[in-house]
Amino acid sequence: MRHVLKFAAPLAVAGGMAGAAHAGELQLSIEIPKLAAAEYHKPYVAIWIEDGDHKVAANLAVWYDIDNKEGGEKWLKDVRQWWRRTGRELKLPADGLSSPTKPPGVNKVTFKTDAGPLASLKPGSYTLMVEAAREVGGKELVEIPFTLGADATLTATGKTELGAITLKLTQ
Repeated sequence: MRHVLKFAAPLAVAGGMAGAAHAGELQLSIEIPKLAAAEYHKPYVAIWIEDGDHKVAANLAVWYDIDNKEGGEKWLKDVRQWWRRTGRELKLPADGLSSPTKPPGVNKVTFKTDAGPLASLKPGSYTLMVEAAREVGGKELVEIPFTLGADATLTATGKTELGAITLKLTQ
């Protein structure tokens, strides 16, 4: 079963518009819940940003079994929304994007807004997309709208494959 969670308004926002969006950080905290399953597999997770037209503006990360030479990438198509929108066009593993699956618990990643995948983004409205798919498990997509150029702390919580997700922007 696939769950899509959309949050039309931020749950917590602090600060106002900063001068330039290219001076800070985007910090993510993504909880992967430990599920009681006879056959537990770490989920594949894709993290990306879409613009107001629902087009991929930046790929941030994809967590999968990069060490599995016999098919780790083959199962990325199960991360369906990401795969259809951008994943199938990428040459993987991609430097700075690909990394191994993460264990249950809180996993943190930080991106500079003036470097890497965020450097070309202009201030404005975007949506953070976090999608997870697990072998012998479910699929889930969590969306968090945000404004690049404004300090903010936004949170959302998945229902099955993803737990609490926090996006903190500092400019």
